[in-house]
Amino acid sequence: MLLVMTNPALDDTSYDQLRQLVGLVDHDDSADPFPVKAMDAVVFTVGNATQTAWFYQSAFGMRLVAYSGPETGDTERKSFVLTSGSTRFVINGGVRPDSPLLDHHRKHGDGVTDLALEVSDVDRCVAHARAQGAIVLSEPHDVSDEHGTVRTAAIATYGDTRHSLVDRSRYHGPYLPGYVAKEPTVTRREGAPKRLFQAVDHCVGNVELGEMDHWVDWYHRVMGFVNMAEFVGDDIATEYSALMSKVVSNGNHRVKFPLNEPAVGKKRSQIDEYLEFYGGPGCQHIALACNDIITTVTEMRAAGVEFLSTPDSYYDDPELRTRIGEVRVPIGTLKEHGILVDRDEDGYLLQIFTKPIGDRPTVFYELIERHGSLGFGKGNFKALFEAIEREQERRGNL
Repeated sequence: MLLVMTNPALDDTSYDQLRQLVGLVDHDDSADPFPVKAMDAVVFTVGNATQTAWFYQSAFGMRLVAYSGPETGDTERKSFVLTSGSTRFVINGGVRPDSPLLDHHRKHGDGVTDLALEVSDVDRCVAHARAQGAIVLSEPHDVSDEHGTVRTAAIATYGDTRHSLVDRSRYHGPYLPGYVAKEPTVTRREGAPKRLFQAVDHCVGNVELGEMDHWVDWYHRVMGFVNMAEFVGDDIATEYSALMSKVVSNGNHRVKFPLNEPAVGKKRSQIDEYLEFYGGPGCQHIALACNDIITTVTEMRAAGVEFLSTPDSYYDDPELRTRIGEVRVPIGTLKEHGILVDRDEDGYLLQIFTKPIGDRPTVFYELIERHGSLGFGKGNFKALFEAIEREQERRGNL
């Protein structure tokens, strides 16, 4: 059986379009011990949820769809739900001074607390996870309101990050029980694109030195994920720093989790910097799949989002044109916008990375446009990491 992973409540993108956008492959989930359907939500804890929700509407073109807070009976927090295609962000902020959310923020700053997963059988997943030694943070239980019932649970992963497991097949509300539909608080500019990105392509986790293989094995055992790619040694290295990375994914590659750890180098790597300023392991960046990266970058840059810069020499190198062949965007246009390009045996991709979006040099975003490629831009690693090092040096953290 081919599991078709679309969420009609969120996404009008067809399955064929999703295959192109995020590199899906066929998968029979009938024997999968932990059948994951899709990313349900990327959940953030931030210092000011009200302003952060405004930022994602204004700068990322996301649509505010649901809200929970003191006005709805939740006196502990404010929570805003935003969508773009099948992407769902949940922005949480503490209201009371003694809120655990604020304790989390004091330690980590703005960051991802939950990579929530939509599953078809919460109880089956939890039973398998427990049998494989996972820590169950929340037992399977139902939450209901007039819109139906959601069954949910949660397990712990690296650092203070969790995976909530959500079965919303019997629910038709705007997000979860306790939330009410919410109109956007930012008016879209006339003529603006319907959306700037369609889906979450992958979420990258940073862990301490020596811990990457532990967590790769954890995803294999606990969630039945498979190896998708591995980058070691000179794959991700510059003159000064290096890291190692392995990518795990669910069977059809809808949910992809690259896991990074630092490697020995002359100076501190971006992973070392992240671990110091985040206060431990966590989600470093989120890749967002677009079908027109030029328009997306243009709109986001006009809204004030800052991107890493790429030197002209990257585009002027004759080997680049030989390596990538024919792509839909001329090299000159890619150069104008600072977009990287890479090709593998399956096709090519276009990508660009933002600078960290908060005060701490931790969380940032990748925009990615896939044309058949199932990779992660290996040919761009050196250029990308040199760009990150330039920013580290400016911050005094290299």
